[in-house]
Formats: sequence, C-alpha cells, structure tokens
Amino acid sequence: MRRVLFAIGGLLIFVLLWEGYKAVGDPDGTVLLGVRVLPRADDLSMPHVWTVLSRLGQPELTGGSPVWTVVLRACLFTLGITAAGFAAGTVIGLLLAVAMQRFVIVERGLLPYVILSQTVPLVALAPLIAGWGGTILPAWATVAVIAAYLAFFPVAVGMLRGLQSPSAAGVELMRSYAAGWWRTLVKLRLPASLPYLFPALRLAGAAAVVGAVVGEISTGTRGGIGRLVIEYAREATSDPAKVYTAMLGAAVLGLVVAGLVSLLELPLMRHRRRVEVATL
Repeated sequence: MRRVLFAIGGLLIFVLLWEGYKAVGDPDGTVLLGVRVLPRADDLSMPHVWTVLSRLGQPELTGGSPVWTVVLRACLFTLGITAAGFAAGTVIGLLLAVAMQRFVIVERGLLPYVILSQTVPLVALAPLIAGWGGTILPAWATVAVIAAYLAFFPVAVGMLRGLQSPSAAGVELMRSYAAGWWRTLVKLRLPASLPYLFPALRLAGAAAVVGAVVGEISTGTRGGIGRLVIEYAREATSDPAKVYTAMLGAAVLGLVVAGLVSLLELPLMRHRRRVEVATL
C-alpha cells in the first residue's frame, strides 16, 4: 500500500512540475550563454496534461479506433517481446553469475567484458543484431535479443554480488557440515542473494523495455510501441498531444514490467525468511 501511495505521489509531483513550468516557463525556452537549458513551454512542445489524456479518447484517424486502444495493442505487443528478452537475459545473467562465483578465473576473465559490453551504444548495435539475425530469426525475436542484451547485465552483476555476500563464518559453517559447493549454493548463497537479485531484476525489466523499444525503432518492427512513437512523431507539429500518448504508453509499460517483477519478490522473500529461521 505504501508503494502505491508513493507512486501516486510521484505522479502528482510530476504533473505539478510539468504544469508549473508550463505556466511560468518561457515559450521559446530558457537560453543561457547561447545554449537552451530548459525546453520550450508552448503548447506545441509541452501540451497540457489534460490535453494528452483527452487525446487518448479521440480517434487515431478520422473514423478509426480511439488512440488508447491503439496504444494498448502496441504495448501488449512490446510486452510480449520484453518478456521473452527479459527471460532470456535473466537466465544468461544467472548462469554467468554462478560461473563467476564458482571459478575465480572466470570472474577475472569475464567480468571486465561483461561491463565493457554495456558501453557499446545500443543505437549502433541494434542494426548489427538485426543484420545478423534477420535471415534466421523473425523480427520480433531479433528485438527480443536486443532486449536480452540489456537485461542480462544488471542480473549478472547483482546476482554475483549476492552470491558473494554470505559471511566467511557462514561459509565455514557449511564446510564443517561437509557441504559441497552445490549444497552451499542452494542452502546459503542463493537465499542470501535474493535481496540483491530483485533490485537487479527490476533494473533488468526496465532495461528490457528500453531495449525492446529501441530495437523496434532500429529494426523497423511494426506493431509495437517503439514503432508507434516514430509514427506519431511525424505528426508532432500538427498533433503534439498524440506524440505524448505513445510516450505515455511506453512509460506505463515500464512501470507494469517493474510491478510484475515486484510481485515475484513476495513469495520468494517469504521463502528466504523461512530458510533463515530454519538455519538459525
């Protein structure tokens, strides 16, 4: 309940800041030393919040479906791709974390490259992945690969930190019980890693959404919210509120994915508490 209140409060603060700046901001933007440091506050660049919301209920085209139904269908399409990329990225990240925790030489040799992989601009990488997989993978699978590429990193790093978090005393206790690496992993390291894993999963979910949206834009995949952002952006001068409806859909999609990941946390964290009580 507290998280819901915080989310509503954050949304209200955002709306107040948006409308407040629109009320007092310069329609031509704030320029400092010849550089625009704040955006324009005119209706073309920053439509009112209620204008964007009302545009959701209007037809996308004359006689067509309402904008909200088009945005919803696009979000559901992207959600499916995001789920596939998130699942693949999570599995890859978990396997890499376990391998790096098990073998020090793997951590020393692999971790720098895992970190280095995230320095490559996604806009430049997405067309390459589309070119490599375009002949053997459908368009949606190529976008899912791009989403997985962004999702695996926070899971690998967060899970590795969690697997390394048990104290030396706890590890020595497992050794005194003649527990091998696998039993120590299951009974000690995995339960201890859960507080590190779930923040990483939330970051991975958000990253997967970003990867899916950018992948749809870069590869030209139709049907998703990324492609819808590009299509609506063409009407920015004539219908600016329509552009923000697609952006709003993408933002809501990210929140939905983060919320779904948070739902997974509840049963697993209860299991962790039971494990802690049983091992005391």
